[in-house]
Amino acid sequence: MTSGILLVTHVGIAHALMDAARHVLGRLPPELDSVEIAADADPEQALREAAAHAASLDHGEGVLVLSDLYGATPCNIATRLGEQSARLRWVAGLNLSMLLRVLNYADKPLDDLARIAVSGGHTGIRADHAGH
Repeated sequence: MTSGILLVTHVGIAHALMDAARHVLGRLPPELDSVEIAADADPEQALREAAAHAASLDHGEGVLVLSDLYGATPCNIATRLGEQSARLRWVAGLNLSMLLRVLNYADKPLDDLARIAVSGGHTGIRADHAGH
């Protein structure tokens, strides 16, 4: 069994990242889903929608929720989901490196998968320190 993976992002981000991941990996696992939150969305309705998606992904191993921007509405929804379920972890700062790492290690236990997400996000960020 594997943990479910739910992307909760602003409109357009989850689908773009999923398309990019599909391009790199060739396919996406069935345990991956997304909820994109519109700027004018009712937060309570968005929370109910995200909760329904998370529940459909949880086959006993829990769900990892990845959101795009810490402190924004999608992240706040992820946080509230985490408060509702002991079998849900969330990580903010979603980027393609993070998503690819999580998809490659989706068979890991939920707590490990959350740490892998953070590590994947960090290692995918580089800067030119040559002073240009």
